[in-house]
Amino acid sequence: MIETDKLLTIKEASEWATKHLGKKVTTSNISYLIQYGRIKKIGGNGTPQVSKQELINYYKSYNGIRELSWKGQLGNDLNWALSFDQYKEAETTKHVHRLHPYKGKFIPQLVEYFLDDHTDNFKKEVYFKKGDIILDPFSGSGTTMVQCCEIGMHAIGIDVSAFNTLIGNCKITKYNLVYVQTEISRITKALKEFLSNSNTLEFEEKLLQALYEFNNKYFPVPEYKYKVKRNLINEDEYGAEKEKEFLSIFNNLVQQYNIKLRQDKTDSFLDKWYSQHIRDEIQFVFNEIKKIKDANTKKIICIILSRTIRSCRATTHADLATLLEPIIATYYCAKHGKVCKPLFSILKWWEIYTKDTIKRLSQFDRLRTQTFQVCLTGDSRTIDIFEELEKKNFVFAELARKQKIKGIFSSPPYVGLIDYHEQHAYAYDLFGFKRRDDLEIGPLYKGQCREAKQSYIQGITDVLTNCKKYLVDDYDIFLVANDKYNIYPAIAKNSGMQIINQFKRPVLNRTEKDKGAYSEIIFHLKEK
Repeated sequence: MIETDKLLTIKEASEWATKHLGKKVTTSNISYLIQYGRIKKIGGNGTPQVSKQELINYYKSYNGIRELSWKGQLGNDLNWALSFDQYKEAETTKHVHRLHPYKGKFIPQLVEYFLDDHTDNFKKEVYFKKGDIILDPFSGSGTTMVQCCEIGMHAIGIDVSAFNTLIGNCKITKYNLVYVQTEISRITKALKEFLSNSNTLEFEEKLLQALYEFNNKYFPVPEYKYKVKRNLINEDEYGAEKEKEFLSIFNNLVQQYNIKLRQDKTDSFLDKWYSQHIRDEIQFVFNEIKKIKDANTKKIICIILSRTIRSCRATTHADLATLLEPIIATYYCAKHGKVCKPLFSILKWWEIYTKDTIKRLSQFDRLRTQTFQVCLTGDSRTIDIFEELEKKNFVFAELARKQKIKGIFSSPPYVGLIDYHEQHAYAYDLFGFKRRDDLEIGPLYKGQCREAKQSYIQGITDVLTNCKKYLVDDYDIFLVANDKYNIYPAIAKNSGMQIINQFKRPVLNRTEKDKGAYSEIIFHLKEK
């Protein structure tokens, strides 16, 4: 029974939660909890209220309890300050860091912590200064390069994936945003004209209206999710029943508008994971992008298209990261607690991401410094860094040869966790990049057997040994890793280095379903 003398309005709840947690909790945050059934809405839509006790129960994992629990599981050497839990998602994905999804990247605040000039109880000395050159031999999506540009340092990234290199370089490129916006407007107009000759948009409009009416009736917000959370409804049985019930409505609309759900072949990723209508739109936009004359503008709009088509894969909302089987019909979505649909046009996400990209590039323009950043495509075990840099930027190469690289900040791949080429398979198919899966260190497909671990140790050792040739004598190397197999001491020894410090940090807000206590270590290496 909820006590009425302990009810709070949405505004009062946000104020109480802010004080209780010691960080800002907005009215939107409280509304989210209501919408997704975490807490119950009491009263009508005019002045809805929530139970203070329910808020207390929901937030009980905060206010130090989680920190104490995790330290109990992971050890008291866990540096909670490096969790950066005081930052909202908008801050950990600020400006260009979210130009394109990338699995397994670290947050920019972690890079800032070790590169900037502050000290604290854990970081007792300053390792780098403005004007230094930082190397990231596993550049990934380019986080280190972006933060160097913001802080005032030069940076060189290296990645074996041509698509990763494109992402990284697009983030740090200085654009003529008028050109970019002009081309976006031209392509958007052409796409709308292309769609006006098909039934796709009208089909989606009718389908959305049918879903709206059906979901309002059978999955009312927030009552339905609240009941599911408290086991008052068997979600699996009820969801399957209603999914089947709506399917007849969906099939009638497909027939009425002559919608082709599958492509004729499934030879490539683009063939298998996209409906015929979306595949046609992707190719249409890509053909329009090819008409762009300015190279930088063409590249950033390719990134927008890639981001768009990633969001339009024929999969459920809960399965975007793993991809099991293509979804070509409406389905019950446990993530949203209603019947959802696959996408049949890219227009919505194209318009969202074009606007978002312009905004993020503008934000970064106000923060960037007059420094050099370049990402090179190559194998960090063997690449001649200065020679390859000279091909991209002669002035930067001259500076690097004279000054040398002060150190490394990087997150190497983990053993047997991710196939980095495969996560962007759609982009390789569309843009025609050459895949070099064979050069990945520690890929998922090799597993985590003894042989895979030995291969990983050798691979990382070879990278460090090669990169040392381009570093100053008194270098500092920081490698971020979850070393559950205790292999980094061997890597350091084999590379002629020693681990002089370890910073153990909790990893919050992981994308994987396992939300248990999890940490990673930032290894500080220097010459032995």
